[in-house]
Amino acid sequence: MEAVKLAGLAPERVWAHFEKLCAIPHGSGNTKAISDYVVSWAKSQGIQFVQDALNNVLLFGKASRGYEDRAPVILQGHLDMVCEKDESCSLDLQTDGLDIAHDGKVVFAKGTTLGGDDGIAVAFAMALLEDTTIPHPPLEVILTVDEETGMDGATGIDLSSLKGRTMINIDSEDEGVFTVSCAGGCRSAIRLPISRRAVYGPCVKLTVEGLQGGHSGVEIHKNRANANKVMGEFLGEVQKLMPVCITKLEGGAKDNAIPRSCTVTLVALGMYIERINDVAAALQERIRKEYDEPEAVVRGDDVEAFGGNALSTEDSAKVIALLNSVPNGVQTWSQDIEGLVQTSLNLGIARLSDNLELTFAVRSSVEQEKKELLEKLRQVAEFYGATTEERGDYPAWEYRKNSPLRDTMVDIYTRMYGTAPQVVAIHAGLECGLLSEKLPGLDCVSIGPNMHDIHTSREALEIDSTERTWNFLLEVLKAL
Repeated sequence: MEAVKLAGLAPERVWAHFEKLCAIPHGSGNTKAISDYVVSWAKSQGIQFVQDALNNVLLFGKASRGYEDRAPVILQGHLDMVCEKDESCSLDLQTDGLDIAHDGKVVFAKGTTLGGDDGIAVAFAMALLEDTTIPHPPLEVILTVDEETGMDGATGIDLSSLKGRTMINIDSEDEGVFTVSCAGGCRSAIRLPISRRAVYGPCVKLTVEGLQGGHSGVEIHKNRANANKVMGEFLGEVQKLMPVCITKLEGGAKDNAIPRSCTVTLVALGMYIERINDVAAALQERIRKEYDEPEAVVRGDDVEAFGGNALSTEDSAKVIALLNSVPNGVQTWSQDIEGLVQTSLNLGIARLSDNLELTFAVRSSVEQEKKELLEKLRQVAEFYGATTEERGDYPAWEYRKNSPLRDTMVDIYTRMYGTAPQVVAIHAGLECGLLSEKLPGLDCVSIGPNMHDIHTSREALEIDSTERTWNFLLEVLKAL
């Protein structure tokens, strides 16, 4: 498919590649097609590549004339994206490409996430490798998979063939902000065994929706409500009035996205919907006041059913208590860097099937605090008779005091734009920590163009910022 929706935007090659990438479904865990596409493109360009069994791809670009004696520079990004969509969107993100558009200022996808995180890194790399007129040292490109769900690609990738020890990661979302350190993290899942039986009575659907959501790292401190935790409060208040038997619970879609909605269906033994909605109205008012959630909706609706395959009142009470007992949000702030979250967790997914499963993204820039928080989840789970499973543990990326790459990039940015960039540590996870362990002595900086509301269907990528970031990257490569 020819790039037409983004035609006329600059840099032309970058946007052309980005549009083609958006046409390929590439959510985390669904990366075979996009990995094969990049490999097919590399073959057509005569570019050396390595594709592993995980679908990670390494690309090797020859140096421009006059740069043959320079040390290789590594460019790095990831192939997968977070797939979120509006309830009204009919696309199946497992099989359908994105419906992208632009308004002259930003590129976005209609009703879904855009995947600028991190499709723009892939598009930058492809545009660089195919344009032989751009001056640069030898390039080694690392494109990993499943970054968004635990950095499994970076964990399993073999980098023994790489010679470079200078790396530009293109997975940040703020132009003029150079990230040089980030939190480590881990996924934790609590599983509570439950039993079901036939229960008869009037059925009610409880809904929490209209929340802002957002990235569970960089936006965890923004006073946004977590729909799964709000639902726990809602259920707790309803349960004070009467026994309930839960038949269905679904909240959130990704552990690293703050959940925007949660629904529960239950058999309400003797409860009138008016009384439930009195509880809902009071909770909605409080959520709108206490959080930055002006559009929050909390309500109950009658369901045209009389009973169902439900949890007992005892198991329902245990589910409600567990939802309300698990920690969520910011746990500690950094004592060294003002305004930096040090340790947090996000209850991203709540699902009820054969058991109740609660899935968390745990983050910390202090390894001991991460371990202590994981242990706290284990203890809470054990108290309620549940088990825990952890995966995707990755280290923090520690600040490097002596960084020639950082110094060079700061100087170039200041010269180009007349102001110094911000040099920061962030609470989000980047693959730089894992890759630094595989490439001893790695000097790394993370950059990227302005993106807004990543991991939500409101995600937008600024067009002018993308062009400026591209021009800045070219100047850095020229100087290295």
